[in-house]
Amino acid sequence: MSYQIYIVKTFCLLCKLSLNLQSKDKTFEMGLFDNLFKSTAEGVNISKINWVALTNEAQLNEIITLSASKPVLIFKHSTSCGISRMALKSFERDFDLPETKIELYFLDLLRYRNLSNAVAAKFGVSHQSPQVLVIKNGEVIYDDSHYSITIEAIKKVL
Repeated sequence: MSYQIYIVKTFCLLCKLSLNLQSKDKTFEMGLFDNLFKSTAEGVNISKINWVALTNEAQLNEIITLSASKPVLIFKHSTSCGISRMALKSFERDFDLPETKIELYFLDLLRYRNLSNAVAAKFGVSHQSPQVLVIKNGEVIYDDSHYSITIEAIKKVL
């Protein structure tokens, strides 16, 4: 066992964290980080947000139509990116808008990469991850990415 894995294993045992070692490729997973790096779909969904899964290109036309009567937010999330996960958790924690104010769509970038490209093309924005788009009357009125994604900034454009 390498010195680094021994230290990590000892630390985890002391902190009573779950640890699964695979000796062949020396990868490990610690329970402490599951909530930071696993997607909501992989774990228990404890979000207070009722996301609509964005899974097909036809939904983009529905979003444009819906945005004439109610703003629509698309959260583009990479389930393998720690920064994306932290931005999503922060967004979900701080979200306090009534459901009547905005419609919320969630796009899993790893599962639907082609759809992410279609979103970028349809709405004329560069691809980012994580990224939030707010669409009103068929146009993007707000987009931001990474740690710049905040509920307060979104509220200002609504």
